[in-house]
Amino acid sequence: MSPAAAITGAGARDEGLVQPLLVNGGGGVHAVANGRGHGPATEKKESAEDKYWVDIKQPETMEPSDVESGGAGRPLLFRNKRVKRYILYPYRFLIFARMLAIILFFIWRVQNNISDVKWLWAISVAGDVWFGFSWLLNQLPRLNPIKSIPNLAALNQRYDLPDGSSPLPGIDIFVNTANPVDEPILYTMNSILSILATDYPVEKHTCYLSDDAGALAHYEALVETARFAALWVPFCRKHCIEPRAPERYFELQPQPYMGGALEDFANDHKRMQIEYGEFKARIDKLFDTIRQRSDAYNALKCTKATWMADGSQWPGAWLDHPTKNHMKGHYAPIIQVVLERSSHAPQLGQFASVNNPLDFSTTDLRLPMLVYLAREKHPSYDHQKKAGAMNVQLRVSALLSNAPFIINFDCDHYINNSKAFRAAMCFMLDPREGENTAFVQFPQRFDGVDPTDRYCNHNRVFFDGTMLALNGLQGPSYLGTGCMFRRIALYGIKPPRQGANAIIVKSNIFGNSKPYLESISIARKQDRPIKACSLDELIVPELLNVMSCAYEVGTSWGRDIGWIYNIATEDVATGFRVHRQGWFSRHCTIEPAAFRGTAPINLTERLLQIMRWSGGSLEMFFSHNNPLLAGGWLHPLQRIAYLNMTIYPVTSIFIIVYGICPLMWLFPEEFYIQRPFTRYVVYLILVILMIHMIGVFEIKWAGMTWKDWWRNEQFFMIGATSAYPTAVLYMLIKLVTGKGIQFRITSKQTITDNNEKFADLYVFQWVPILIPTAMVFAVNVGAIGVALGKVIAFNGVWASRQVRHAALGLLFNIWVMALLYPFALAVLGRRGKKPTILFIVLPIAFIFVALVYIGLHSLLVNCISF
Repeated sequence: MSPAAAITGAGARDEGLVQPLLVNGGGGVHAVANGRGHGPATEKKESAEDKYWVDIKQPETMEPSDVESGGAGRPLLFRNKRVKRYILYPYRFLIFARMLAIILFFIWRVQNNISDVKWLWAISVAGDVWFGFSWLLNQLPRLNPIKSIPNLAALNQRYDLPDGSSPLPGIDIFVNTANPVDEPILYTMNSILSILATDYPVEKHTCYLSDDAGALAHYEALVETARFAALWVPFCRKHCIEPRAPERYFELQPQPYMGGALEDFANDHKRMQIEYGEFKARIDKLFDTIRQRSDAYNALKCTKATWMADGSQWPGAWLDHPTKNHMKGHYAPIIQVVLERSSHAPQLGQFASVNNPLDFSTTDLRLPMLVYLAREKHPSYDHQKKAGAMNVQLRVSALLSNAPFIINFDCDHYINNSKAFRAAMCFMLDPREGENTAFVQFPQRFDGVDPTDRYCNHNRVFFDGTMLALNGLQGPSYLGTGCMFRRIALYGIKPPRQGANAIIVKSNIFGNSKPYLESISIARKQDRPIKACSLDELIVPELLNVMSCAYEVGTSWGRDIGWIYNIATEDVATGFRVHRQGWFSRHCTIEPAAFRGTAPINLTERLLQIMRWSGGSLEMFFSHNNPLLAGGWLHPLQRIAYLNMTIYPVTSIFIIVYGICPLMWLFPEEFYIQRPFTRYVVYLILVILMIHMIGVFEIKWAGMTWKDWWRNEQFFMIGATSAYPTAVLYMLIKLVTGKGIQFRITSKQTITDNNEKFADLYVFQWVPILIPTAMVFAVNVGAIGVALGKVIAFNGVWASRQVRHAALGLLFNIWVMALLYPFALAVLGRRGKKPTILFIVLPIAFIFVALVYIGLHSLLVNCISF
């Protein structure tokens, strides 16, 4: 479809459209009007990278001694940075100092085994041992953080040829969706549009949408997206638009402008706003359109089917009248090439005219290949959720494009920086360890998170702390989205540094498709051209074969090949398998962030999400991918990091015990878990304080803020009293019964409220996993109230030592409540929009409990000893 045809009849409506604000390439702001702009420049602040990191010395190119490896004269495509010594050395010293303090604390507790309740003392000592052990597992891999920075200029200089062609290797992009309601179609289509418009050779990348719902709405939305992309992609190229997901782009104020056609931009911008508004309207009406069309055909043909626009029955799941072979979880495989592969030569557009108001005469109109697929579903097979869908894409893409590199996205993620693919290639093509790099993982970034990040959605401690630390070892773990893979690493092949030369291709390993088996050896050749393959009569039967449910039976898929099955966190387990085969991975950060997505800001959805992750972590520990027992070529500290990722939910058992310990103090006059109590509390304060002293340094080198650190502490406490213990319980049930853990998709759907941007934040839904959290919070509120009551009731009776002990105990209660503060706000629902309400409600609760205690004490003092 030509751009002229795409916009014919759109009209010249511009009512209500404002002139866009632009940011020029130097950081200044343009107010565009009639193609002209002006505005002050802004200074760039010194980043954490510049302040706390220093370059590791390295040459610009490979040395002549590397001629044998083929690297001599090739430019290095990324540079490494290390933390400056004045930050790194005190950081390491504090880690070892805290380790010593913990050991001394254990010795002291054992030597002073004095407690009012011996069994509780024993549990608390076991808990302290576990806390120390898990902290050590978490901290040791952080001793040598490394930041890797891609050199895009060097990559462009080497791979962008003067004639406009490029020898960059091909990329297959996988986008996964499973539910058109919980995962809104508009999010998915914005992800597709950002991929089609990315800054990478058009003929070198192919986008695959895997629809695990078999929904006609997804297919027809993809067709609409391909039509709109004929305008959107050239618009992005002409004006260097960032980001290239239209929904996000049109939300931005000011909107960045880096192009060279400022005089055309105002008109083009208006036109694209109109076109995108009409595109959104068509997407929003898809279900109604399909339903109305199907009702008309069904009335005419006396059937109850779902009908496509061309008058044929949809082979997937039917919308209103599901039946055998056409229902959720039971339908035939479907594959359709929506956009064919483009030619290698640029195809310029037309000059502006009456029927074609957008001037694309100097802009390439080509679009990447776009494929829709829905694998076969049958009730008698376990489809293995996302991992199964990814493995089907792996096989289908091998037959159609067979690019040597693969990058996968969740459907709610989009490309925020059009240079992202090139940034990842800097690591894959680097002459040093590029050929031994299995995957490049980008940190996850999110839109739509409330400004206070109440439920730690940004998770910067993990994405910017833990992952940077692992980058100094064998590399970061695979996080499930925003990750570029080397195809042969997913085939279970060892890296060149392990001496892996020949690829053993057998049908009992990879399956019985001969064309697919032939593609495996070809996949290793990353400098080959990407073939142009269409759906002809010869290839279709093979495609349907590799998409069938029975294809993987009796093969190594899901264990040694592809993404791993029978585990809720297939991403971490797959990355672990790749690492223990000897591969490296790299953590890549660029500005602006490479990819962005959506995150659940509703507490219930957020907890269900981390329950799935923690449950999958425990499943990994009790599988053949146990980091402690699995062999392979793992760096010792990398093994420790993976061990920590698989056992951290167990910590929740002891946290809950500590959280409800104040129950023991509600009724007796005095109760001490450890004597001498004052020294015990001082030790606890010291070891907790040292964690936060270490955190000061991590905040600096990871580029975080105190808010990021504190939100992580708070949400870990909330998760440790809700999602984590539930995951532990599920795992125990699985070990006893053998039944797997069933988790539902995290809903990406948001509540629509034109007057309230973060309406989801104030929706609170009680679910059973919140019971322990509520109990811990209530116990500590009660403990503070009872403490106040005891001070009043025993006024003149208690010695100063007892008053001091009560005050020290209150420090623990207040600390727990501070950590559970976001949970308390969630319980308040919309009243939690004003957090200060807690500073009114809680004191009232303390006073009420204190008065109840005093009243009961006065009434029963002669009957019960307090």
